[in-house]
Amino acid sequence: MTVTKGRRQRHPQAPSEKSDKRHYRAKRTTFAVCLILLAAALAALGTWQVERLAWKRDLIARVDQRVHAAPAPAPARADWNKVNAADDEYRRVTAGGTLANDKETLVYASTALGPGYWVMAPLTLADGTSILVNRGFVPTERRDPALRREGQLSGPVEITGLMRMTEPKGSLLQSNDVAADRWYSRDVAAIAEKRGVGAVAPYFIDADAAANPGGLPVGGLTIIDFPNNHLVYAITWYGLAAMVLALLVFILRGERTTA
Repeated sequence: MTVTKGRRQRHPQAPSEKSDKRHYRAKRTTFAVCLILLAAALAALGTWQVERLAWKRDLIARVDQRVHAAPAPAPARADWNKVNAADDEYRRVTAGGTLANDKETLVYASTALGPGYWVMAPLTLADGTSILVNRGFVPTERRDPALRREGQLSGPVEITGLMRMTEPKGSLLQSNDVAADRWYSRDVAAIAEKRGVGAVAPYFIDADAAANPGGLPVGGLTIIDFPNNHLVYAITWYGLAAMVLALLVFILRGERTTA
């Protein structure tokens, strides 16, 4: 008996099957492109955090140098327009004049010594201009100047401390109520206007820890803390980008296996 081997016939794909495959490939390509774009975006965020890390380290170094430098004269009126946070915040300065204790303002404060107030008083300089000085902290029960008369300095004084920038309008949680004389931030312009202080510097001075008679106000409580988590953030973003790329590779390899 003779056995005849027949040739295997290939049946053409139906139009609907071809359409389904094209649609599947298009969806797969779109998904892959989306993953690539997502990975690129995550990597860009990581790079941005690396740049922020360099900026933060430079800022910390500059501020550290300023707070440990010898004090320099506080900027006079002719230089007020040049004062800015980037160049002047936390510089050690000194200024001589007379404290206008009758124009002091209490600004709510929460410190390591507990809740209370910053005592802000204008320092009148020889040329008639003023610098607002944060003389330090007083507890709530001693906010009345009559209860801390020894610390109400009269006559010429020399103030040494850190330059700080004005804090307009209020804190994150509370707005200053100028009419009611309730203050939650050290807004130089608003305080000066409320107290009738004329030409006032656009900054204020946080007095250092030099003891005041009677022990109040307590100066030198400036907190200098710059959170620096940028390296952790950078690693996180780069790690997420790597995970997305790994997912893309896994999907593409799976497609080749099943093809």
